Amino acid sequence: MVKYGLDYTRCRWILPLLLGIGVIFGIIALAGRGWLESQTLPYVHQASLWESCKRSGPGEDWSCESLMDYAWGRAAAATYLVGFILLVICFALAIIAFAIDTLRFNFIRGIGGLLFVAAVFSIMGLVIYPVKFSTEIDMTGINMFSWAYGFGWTTAIMEICLGFFFCCLPNYEDQILGNVKPTYFYSSP
Repeated sequence: MVKYGLDYTRCRWILPLLLGIGVIFGIIALAGRGWLESQTLPYVHQASLWESCKRSGPGEDWSCESLMDYAWGRAAAATYLVGFILLVICFALAIIAFAIDTLRFNFIRGIGGLLFVAAVFSIMGLVIYPVKFSTEIDMTGINMFSWAYGFGWTTAIMEICLGFFFCCLPNYEDQILGNVKPTYFYSSP
């Protein structure tokens, strides 16, 4: 990628591809039921971003309560959802930006800024959820924040890292477009 720049057809789609992977991780976090789970047997507690389910014993049915009945539950879901929607918008804008033959570098920097805003919203939702969940919901046994919650954090970290890439990419505009004269480190004897 360094040698050929972003004009090299296979390398120019790396950043939109990484944004697409971030969108997939965000969908897994939003739909996953593993935000909080019991750590040991018998598994008596399981929660998602949307609801908390408990059961009294291993053979019993799950009884679920919606977290949307709590103000903090609505706040956590709304902030994480806003961050996810901004991530999807950035993904669409990146597809458009990299599909055009001539890259618009100010447009790319704007995508980076929007990714930082998405990361802020995602992190707010990811912090509100465990803090308020552990104080407001009665938990029994040993519980852990699990795989779907981890996918949420992975999405937020990807938003921050890709925001840096999108913001720093215009600094290397001449190198990417091939406008820099090559430097040779050869001296004759």
